[in-house]
Amino acid sequence: MSIIQVTGSGKSIATDRTPFYGVRIPGEIKTMVKLLSKIDKSVFRKLLLLIVTSIEGNQIDFKQLKELENKDISEETLCVIYSGLLKLLQCALKLPVGSLKQELFKEDLQELQIPEDFHNDLASAIYGNRRGQIDSHSLECRPRLPQVDRLKWRVDVGISTSVLNRVLEPTVLMEMTLTDGNIHTFEVPVAKFHELRYNVAYVLKEMEELEKRNILKIKD
Repeated sequence: MSIIQVTGSGKSIATDRTPFYGVRIPGEIKTMVKLLSKIDKSVFRKLLLLIVTSIEGNQIDFKQLKELENKDISEETLCVIYSGLLKLLQCALKLPVGSLKQELFKEDLQELQIPEDFHNDLASAIYGNRRGQIDSHSLECRPRLPQVDRLKWRVDVGISTSVLNRVLEPTVLMEMTLTDGNIHTFEVPVAKFHELRYNVAYVLKEMEELEKRNILKIKD
């Protein structure tokens, strides 16, 4: 899919990929870019370090941000830039490293009109040796449903009911324990059990066929 990007100079260029921040530039990033010229490289690096530390799961005190304030940079400006940089990093970190090459990342930064002096520092935050810690923390904190921890089953045969004296119909009794500690017990007729078994096998086969398609393979 091709999209048209409009640069700050008003020129439009065609590209066959979507930037790491999406089709539309997030408002936080737009506002931040206008203020980046007000801070020097040393303040930018300290601000970026605070953000990376926060993304890793460590607590950041507001006074650490307040300490970067000076006569040229107000508290409000620092907060706006912090918010924009945080959003920018979050957008980039959502993508696997292999699907967003470093040179393409820097091209997107150029399109955003982020000063070139800051490109290497931002790339270091995304591709540096702290990326593993960031990804690990994201996996631990992501919202997710409970998973199956244990599954017990047995086959029961109903000999009779209140209506019929002789039934001899087997059923599968299943006890499922989830990772949150909840236990669910349910009974499945043999016909439904075979239907479930067939559908699971069908889905697994479809997943294997899907994985063979070239569109899902990441190429360098």
